[in-house]
Amino acid sequence: MQISTLLKQTDKLPNVPDVVLELIEALKNPDVHFSVIAEKVAHDQTISLKVLRAVNSAYFGLSRKVYSIDEAIAILGTNKLKTMVIASGFVNSVESVQGLDLKGFWYDSFAVAELAQWLGKRTSLVDDDEAFTAGIVHNIGRLLLHLAESGLAISIQEQIRQGKGSRFRIETEALGFTTQDAGKALLDLWKFPPELGEAVKHHKRPFAEQQPPQPLACILNLACYFNACIRNEREMETVHEGLPLAVVKAAGITPLTLDDVDQALNLDNELSYIMY
Repeated sequence: MQISTLLKQTDKLPNVPDVVLELIEALKNPDVHFSVIAEKVAHDQTISLKVLRAVNSAYFGLSRKVYSIDEAIAILGTNKLKTMVIASGFVNSVESVQGLDLKGFWYDSFAVAELAQWLGKRTSLVDDDEAFTAGIVHNIGRLLLHLAESGLAISIQEQIRQGKGSRFRIETEALGFTTQDAGKALLDLWKFPPELGEAVKHHKRPFAEQQPPQPLACILNLACYFNACIRNEREMETVHEGLPLAVVKAAGITPLTLDDVDQALNLDNELSYIMY
């Protein structure tokens, strides 16, 4: 199978709102005016309502209610607005997927995004808001496979559940590529920044094809590691002992202490509930 086979099924691709794609394109320009971005958001009612809901949640801790989308956008600022719009846009891109717990899928994506942003704040090599976006889309290739070839996706998932091999090996044998490869191809089709697609493609094995490895891919790798530790309820000391130190170094992060690990394991993933 070729990745292009999946991408040609345009009726099955996630329906990402134009405002998300336009916003990403606009933010490539460092001189873009705030009003241009605000106007794009205001034209999408679903995203506007989610932005208002988010601003008025405990996540932001404001002392009063905000009812104006313009005021909400001003409070958020450009970077936070970007993450909100992208998060909302992707969560609403599909309504149901055969063989995939969609709510669990997005909750997991948000958890990785929050962890990636937390890690991104600890290195000068990665923008933390870009790390958040990368976390949201890090598994978009798996969603694409379930949408375009649900039977094959379910078969792969069952083989993994039965312990017949790693996802990398099973996907490669069944498809000829991985869902990380498919994710990069989809992001390229949507004209996302190239570095975002590269991070998605390489985050499972950041040292495999790139020397030196891309810092954003390393951040995603660490975020997924922490998320797996949280999901499997590993003890903090075990998590710290298992840290891939080469990846930590390549991400440009100073060694993580036990306190750092404890903080990562207890991040509040409230944003997933707000945006879903």
